[in-house]
Amino acid sequence: MAKLEYFYSAHSAFAYLGSARLMQIAGTAGVAIDHKPVALDRLVAALGAVGFAQRSPAHVAYYFGRELERWAEHRGVAVMRGLPTHHRKDMTLPNAMLIAGIRQGHNVDRLAHAMLEAHWRDDADICDRPTLAALAAKAGLTPEPLLAAATGPAVLAALEENTAEAIARSVFGSPTYFVDGDMFYGQDHLELVERALRQPYKGVWPRQGR
Repeated sequence: MAKLEYFYSAHSAFAYLGSARLMQIAGTAGVAIDHKPVALDRLVAALGAVGFAQRSPAHVAYYFGRELERWAEHRGVAVMRGLPTHHRKDMTLPNAMLIAGIRQGHNVDRLAHAMLEAHWRDDADICDRPTLAALAAKAGLTPEPLLAAATGPAVLAALEENTAEAIARSVFGSPTYFVDGDMFYGQDHLELVERALRQPYKGVWPRQGR
């Protein structure tokens, strides 16, 4: 069976746009999603990319305005206008809560989608513990053990490990998918992910040389 890895952050706009489609693709293929939440700010910094706060108004208006609304229409996804109120908060807690769920043996597909949807559709504060508890309950999970573990050293270390792994594997941002080690960056490549799960593409990744 193919291996499908998913690197993302719980507040990523384009992870949200592709979230439902990813789960549909994985379900049709009969493949479990290997969730790997990352500290996106540290990933971006390690790549030498310009941080979100330093990007030009034109860049933000295009990628988080026009591009976002077009893809939302294309995917049939509801999205708020403008940046979420809490978008620039430290996202350690929601990402760590997802990792806690994984470590406790849960399928976190629904919880990950609920976080992304709450952030980008409902303008919710996904760094707020009561909000996260409500989202976990909505996803069919008991919140208290997840929240208790999310601030523990083992889970925080796992978040750091995911981030370091993403950097080592040349992950450019969120979302990035791997199918048996072949990398697909961006939710606009989900149809290629779908095809790769049926039939791998020729060639190899990572490349040696050009």
